[in-house]
Amino acid sequence: MSYVNQVIQPGEKLRHIASIHWIVYLPGLALAVAALVTFGYSEYAVSGKLFLKVAAALLGLGAVYLLGREWFTWWTTEIAVTDHRIIFKTGLVRRRTNEMNMEKVESVQVDQSVLGRILNYGDVVIIGTGEGQEQLRAIASPINLRNHITGIS
Repeated sequence: MSYVNQVIQPGEKLRHIASIHWIVYLPGLALAVAALVTFGYSEYAVSGKLFLKVAAALLGLGAVYLLGREWFTWWTTEIAVTDHRIIFKTGLVRRRTNEMNMEKVESVQVDQSVLGRILNYGDVVIIGTGEGQEQLRAIASPINLRNHITGIS
């Protein structure tokens, strides 16, 4: 059972569920492509085949690490907006949660780069009165999330 389903109160309505954008996999994918290119080049190289194969294996291990880490972060992160609060949870064994009442939300900032505008991802900063702020990085559809928090949608 998800964390959001565990903490939602009777009568509380779920308005929106957000997630991390797929762009976070890009460094791992780039490393995987570099590993494949290095391995392919090692097959045609005249000298240094062993070095190139070891380099390809190390690049491949790095790619698996980066992709696995980002997948685990995506899998263990929950972001939800209800009619009463914003719920953010990350982690599996070592869990970090933050729940902010809608009445305490002072402002919501969305930061998108040019690539973020094109691919529809960005960082969302939720600033609360007396509760500090929560920064959510690489969120898919950040404007949609902001609209649900501010009550536009």
